[in-house]
Amino acid sequence: MRQLRTILPVLAPVVLVALTAIVGSFFERSTEIYFINALVAVAIVVALYVFVGNSGVLSFGHISFVAVGAWTAGVLSVPVEEKPATMPYLFGFLADTAVGNVPSLLLASLVGGVFALVAGLPLMRLSGLAAGIATFAVLEITNNVLRYYEKLGPGLNVFSSVPETTDMQQAAIGAVVAIAIAFAYQVSRFGRQLRAARDDAPAARAVGISVYRQRLLAFALSGALAGFAGGLYVHYLPINVDAVYLDLTFITLAMLVIGGMTSLWGAVVGALAVSGLDSLLAEAENGAVGVDLPSGSRIVVVGALMALVLILRPSGITGGRELRLFRVTRPRPVKESEA
Repeated sequence: MRQLRTILPVLAPVVLVALTAIVGSFFERSTEIYFINALVAVAIVVALYVFVGNSGVLSFGHISFVAVGAWTAGVLSVPVEEKPATMPYLFGFLADTAVGNVPSLLLASLVGGVFALVAGLPLMRLSGLAAGIATFAVLEITNNVLRYYEKLGPGLNVFSSVPETTDMQQAAIGAVVAIAIAFAYQVSRFGRQLRAARDDAPAARAVGISVYRQRLLAFALSGALAGFAGGLYVHYLPINVDAVYLDLTFITLAMLVIGGMTSLWGAVVGALAVSGLDSLLAEAENGAVGVDLPSGSRIVVVGALMALVLILRPSGITGGRELRLFRVTRPRPVKESEA
């Protein structure tokens, strides 16, 4: 029982992801893509949780790491002979290099992590509102570089000729990998030190914890996971630079907030729940479920739901806690004197 209680915080999210993949596999392709999208969203939100949940510092810039990962995996996995037609201005080493699916995901993770490390060197000295605004600046810079600097990718055009390898199985495996790494980090010495700094930074500094160093480590790790998720995303469907910008920033933050930003269980539950709601509303906007909602309704509904959760239950629907086993209270033995 004690061992089960120890592994439940990682076992429960993994089981939930597996059940989602199993259920999704019974649907036809037009519906299956919503399940794949939900599993990719789990990887993105878990990456966001690694930093935001453990540090307590809000980041608006993590989708920039998703974008960099998507660009890395996308550019490097397009066949060399097809690059001149779709990306004629690439740097020579990018134009002459093509890798397979798994190497592209690993490289996306590496580039995302290195980018987060470099960006975090100055940013992790900030806290509160200043840190959030600074990370948003990183998102703006990244978006404009990828949008207009065609030596790194397709620019304003949609990524084409990228092998669509992110099926249900790979999306589920990717989500499980992200969950496992996030859990390993949160139970490690580094994760515990960062949460101690989150709860009481002066006390953490007093016992010798470097708040800056621990935040930087978490920022780099979450950037690597976000880059990996970006690789899954670009191998899932054709995207352009707007697909990894403000809308994705908002929806993933909403998933984390609604689920409960201080727990891994909350990140996974929020990602799957909001993905399901978002997919249903997208169908309703197209008039496919007997309701014809105006375009943009899904963002309005998700935004209203996030505001409602923040007002009524700021810790999210999971209470910001990991899933735990119920404790069975044994009856207190009756002493002879009380009999």
